[in-house]
Amino acid sequence: MARKADFKTVETDLDELEEKIRKHRRKIAKRIVITVSVIVAVLLIIWLWMALRTYDSFSVRNSVEQSDKSAVSFVDFCGAVVEYSNDGILYTDSDGNRIWNQAFEMSTPQVAKCDTYMTVYDRGGTDMFVMDKNGVKKEIETSLPIIKACIARQGTVAVLVSEDSNYYVKLYDVNGKELASGEFFGEQKNIPVDIALSYDAKKLAVDMVDISGGKTDTVISFYNFGSVGQNEIDNNVGTYTYEGVLIPEIAYVSDNRMAAIGDDRIMVFEGSQKPSLKQNIKLDKEVDSVFYNEHYIGIAYGNNDEKVTSHIKVYDYSGKMLMENDTGITYSHIEFDSNDEVCVTNDVSCELYTIHGVKKFSYTFDKKLYEVMYKSGLNNYIFIYEGSMDEVRLK
Repeated sequence: MARKADFKTVETDLDELEEKIRKHRRKIAKRIVITVSVIVAVLLIIWLWMALRTYDSFSVRNSVEQSDKSAVSFVDFCGAVVEYSNDGILYTDSDGNRIWNQAFEMSTPQVAKCDTYMTVYDRGGTDMFVMDKNGVKKEIETSLPIIKACIARQGTVAVLVSEDSNYYVKLYDVNGKELASGEFFGEQKNIPVDIALSYDAKKLAVDMVDISGGKTDTVISFYNFGSVGQNEIDNNVGTYTYEGVLIPEIAYVSDNRMAAIGDDRIMVFEGSQKPSLKQNIKLDKEVDSVFYNEHYIGIAYGNNDEKVTSHIKVYDYSGKMLMENDTGITYSHIEFDSNDEVCVTNDVSCELYTIHGVKKFSYTFDKKLYEVMYKSGLNNYIFIYEGSMDEVRLK
């Protein structure tokens, strides 16, 4: 007869088991925290290394031979290269392949751009083109000489024109239809010197110099073309007067923010409907150059030293100074590139500064330098100089 198996009863300590489970979980969690911390630390070290690294050379990844460009100006537009002169405009990729071109005759061609739209106009003439990355959208012929033009992101153009002592501001849509027009009379002593159009084309600012009191005052008027402005006389939603202050330049840098550059200050106006003064950055020295984009505004002035160096400061639009550096280049051009770096150039030299003040790149070329542009990717740039256009990587 088969013998029945003996069965034993095992008593389990549930508290002890739960404690073992908790210890195991804590051990796993600790490992995860350590692993994540190591990864974050490594990434931070890599980021700091990249942010603080400097370069004094480059490798050429692609080179395109070019004819003489001494009479040509260049601008970066939608990741490709615009070159323009008195005879026309050419849009090419970094390989030198033509995307489109437009012939014209202008005495003083100027370019203004916003996102995917651009206008080229003849300062002192009456011809103007509206373009996007696919080509010309519309040619607009103004009846009076153009002083200044600016463009919004949907192709709307604002134009300041003049005749004798009278000045007019006109607004055109992308198809050349006149949307609005305003007149300013010189005999009233308010002389328009600049205009600024918001990115969304809903707000326009007019910068005027008032000499009626025997001294120079500045008057800035804001106009709103939306529902709020329709309830105001002539769409005017605010006028500011600054006695004894010269403000020769204004520029919208977004939908709702405008910068006004004066001889002793930079003012930042903000507001979605009725702009008001938000920042007043005092300048303690006479400024040689001002440059800006949608994120930052920079100034440069001479140090008055034997080495002919210049001092650069960069602010954000809250008025905080983010960097200041000295450059030894006697520069002919200073600007932000599309990577928010400060690019300082002259005929043969280039310096690049990060927004944190690191001199990222410094180089002296053996041929005439025309333009430096950032190209998407890690340390990729386009150098345009006499005889060639090179796509390079810093090293």
